[in-house]
Amino acid sequence: MCLIATAVGDSREYVDRWYQRAASAGDADLSHLQLFVRPNVDDVRAHLLAQDVIFVSGGSVVNLLAVWRAHRLDEILRECWEAGVVLAGQSAGSLCWHLGGVTDSFGDDLDRVDDGLGFLPFSNGVHDDLDEQPRRTRYRELVGRGELPPGHATEDGVALHYVGTRLHDVLGVLPDRSAWFVEPDGAGHYREKALPARYWIS
Repeated sequence: MCLIATAVGDSREYVDRWYQRAASAGDADLSHLQLFVRPNVDDVRAHLLAQDVIFVSGGSVVNLLAVWRAHRLDEILRECWEAGVVLAGQSAGSLCWHLGGVTDSFGDDLDRVDDGLGFLPFSNGVHDDLDEQPRRTRYRELVGRGELPPGHATEDGVALHYVGTRLHDVLGVLPDRSAWFVEPDGAGHYREKALPARYWIS
């Protein structure tokens, strides 16, 4: 399993914490790929294709996408996906696989990002916990107006499990959490369907 922490600038503190947490979860061969200031492995493509799982950290999805494209990592990761490597991540590491979503990467405001990798033909709303949370409201506004395509929003602690491009399962590591399918209603607003998460503890 390989961590890619581009979204936090390859923070050494983040990478060290990840190794500590991941090591306690089982007997996996762990590695990480850093891109700052240059890649830490000689052959990035070969290293990533050799993985069973690639996990992407949260952080700035805008910076992540820009740096990945500069290093042609977008092309390599698509090759990994097509070869059957499991691609996973949290927050920015979830949003990146989709067509787009809502981000605070540009500043305090919540802006649309619409140049995700697009492996999954949906938008993605992350940190979708409460009705009064601005991120939740903003995501639904953009989908309703057609500025983002239909997609899945997730409350914290909820994971979307896709097989290919089909949503296969919704899992939660916290009880009583949900994902939501959000789409335009045809009148400039949105409609949504709750997808209760199956509570799962490893």
